Amino acid sequence: MRALVCDHGLRYDPAYPEPALPPGEALVRVRLAGICNTDVELLRGYLGFRGVPGHEFVGEVVQASDSAWLGKRVVGDINAACYACETCRAGRHTHCPDRTTLGIYRRDGAFADYLRLPVANLYPVPASVSDEQAVFVEPLAAACEILEQVTIRPTDRVVILGDGKLGLLVSAVLRLNGADLRLIGRHPDKLAIAAAWGVAAHNAADDLPAGWGRLGRCRGGVYRQSDRLRAGEEAPSPARRAGAEEHLPRRPARGYEHAGRR
Repeated sequence: MRALVCDHGLRYDPAYPEPALPPGEALVRVRLAGICNTDVELLRGYLGFRGVPGHEFVGEVVQASDSAWLGKRVVGDINAACYACETCRAGRHTHCPDRTTLGIYRRDGAFADYLRLPVANLYPVPASVSDEQAVFVEPLAAACEILEQVTIRPTDRVVILGDGKLGLLVSAVLRLNGADLRLIGRHPDKLAIAAAWGVAAHNAADDLPAGWGRLGRCRGGVYRQSDRLRAGEEAPSPARRAGAEEHLPRRPARGYEHAGRR
């Protein structure tokens, strides 16, 4: 099959081996794949990844032990856990020390004709959702998990730093809970998207508007801003970093928190 391979840089391989299916997994023909900043970091050497990157995808099941999945258009949870260890038995499979992560850690990803994932990780895509929409399910789920990990009240002031793809998706999610939401970025066209949703958007090159307070040293992410926060102080506990690291598994010995359906 055709594949883009990360191996001290990115190369095209027109004859990369197709995935061999272990029991319980499905072979998925990739219809569309998205490019995440995580993929860029992997090409720069993060985690020493070697193989096919890519974890944002929509595809069609072409082989599975359960024939009910054949021909279905799907997206998937990118973390493949063992479901046998203490962590998995506690219901925290995305923290499984023996997991693999699609296109990121010990599992070839979506920048190829085919990928494999456990059938249990697959989610069918409704006919009303296009491929171009479905390919955003993975990063959108990462944004949705913010509200599962941190309580954000309508009375909170929330600042999102960065107007990239994930920053916009986080804005789209958090604006629904009624918090005082502000987005700071550097791209007028992207800030205009958030502004059209009713999000207070501001260009980082300009002075902060009156009443926005002052931010401490924050390097990309989502933070609840306190009125007590002053320049030079660390940001209060992050609701969730909105950068590439939320996808990147650390070494199993250290563990990591993945936003994945994630």
